[in-house]
Amino acid sequence: MRLEELREGLRCGRYREALARVYGDDIARQEDRLLALCDDFAERFAAYAEHVAVFSAPGRSEIGGNHTDHNHGKVLACGINLDVVAIAAKTDEPRVLLKSRGYPLNEVELDALTPVESELGHSNAMIRGICAGMRQRGHAVGGFCAVTTSEVLGGSGLSSSAAFEVLVCTILNEYYNEGKLRPLELAKISQYAENIFVGKPSGLLDQTACAVGGFVQIDFEDTEAPVVSPVAYDFTQSGHALCIVDTGGSHADLTDDYAAVRREMEAVAGVLGKRVLRETSRRELLHYLPMVREQAGERAALRALHFFAENERVEAQAAALEHGDFAAFLRLIKQSGQSSFMYNQNVFTPKQAEQPVALALGLSETILGARGAWRVHGGGFAGTIQAFVPLDMLEEYRQAIESVFGPGSCYVLRVRECGGVRVL
Repeated sequence: MRLEELREGLRCGRYREALARVYGDDIARQEDRLLALCDDFAERFAAYAEHVAVFSAPGRSEIGGNHTDHNHGKVLACGINLDVVAIAAKTDEPRVLLKSRGYPLNEVELDALTPVESELGHSNAMIRGICAGMRQRGHAVGGFCAVTTSEVLGGSGLSSSAAFEVLVCTILNEYYNEGKLRPLELAKISQYAENIFVGKPSGLLDQTACAVGGFVQIDFEDTEAPVVSPVAYDFTQSGHALCIVDTGGSHADLTDDYAAVRREMEAVAGVLGKRVLRETSRRELLHYLPMVREQAGERAALRALHFFAENERVEAQAAALEHGDFAAFLRLIKQSGQSSFMYNQNVFTPKQAEQPVALALGLSETILGARGAWRVHGGGFAGTIQAFVPLDMLEEYRQAIESVFGPGSCYVLRVRECGGVRVL
């Protein structure tokens, strides 16, 4: 469609049915958001305004499987309603031009798809790596221009970078591969870009959840071919809101804390003659616990116990959702949070006196009591917690949280059923 046709359709409500499939009842705000993006496109890429399309990719939230994926375990995640959205146009030039609101123009030449050291950690590297990954896996690549804007909060554990990567993959898939590439393929290409071109050794969890959408269970026993299983559950029927609380804690100097979780789990596996914990069992751990305690240490043994219990909980959480037993699901979320606190010990670091994540968890328990559920979110030690809050308590919860952690610190989210998608 032409850019002016898109703009006029948004103004008169012509696309509300299509927008509702992605954004639910949040249509009017998304129309305004896309109208502003139309202005961005006209300002930057007016020469390509004859044929445009709208693309979107969601952020994600980890639901279960805290610190299990790096030892080839299982995770449960979901796509969320916060997304990165683009207006894009296919071009004949062998380059990608992408302008994200608030950031410099990204420009990637398609005849120069090797890692660039000066781009490490930047979005140009993501785009270059995705184009390279597409070609390496035998898929077509071509030029496009796009403007984007994102509501996925950077540094919040909601995977803003993975959402951006999946968005670029989705544009290339639709424009040059007839939309034939499946979500897991897009996730693998995104991970390749993140690992090789951006320089971050991430697993496949973030990109898969963003690419698939909805609730999704991922089994990383074979990391080259993880088993991805969508979990059928309509979160709108749960009577709860999904809240992410930004505690404002600093991640500075926490690299070794994160690395130590994986290192200690693998140390336990090594004592048992294996590479990772997924290759052994809780029964074997308990049998050799005195030797594990002596050779790997007590905290490592506790973290291994967390791994085995958390791995089993992922299966139970997915089953509870599939059977519509949300009360059982909430109990399992609480158990996951307790295990992360007591065994995995990634709620705070002994290197710092500050304990904002622990405070947010304690405040959540005080407010919600026997209702809802709460747990550390993502890597832990600082950053965010996750809470499932009954709708009739949502305002009370939000006000109490924000009175401590500041206005806007409690993000109220919905589960988004679709992953990376062409919206219009």
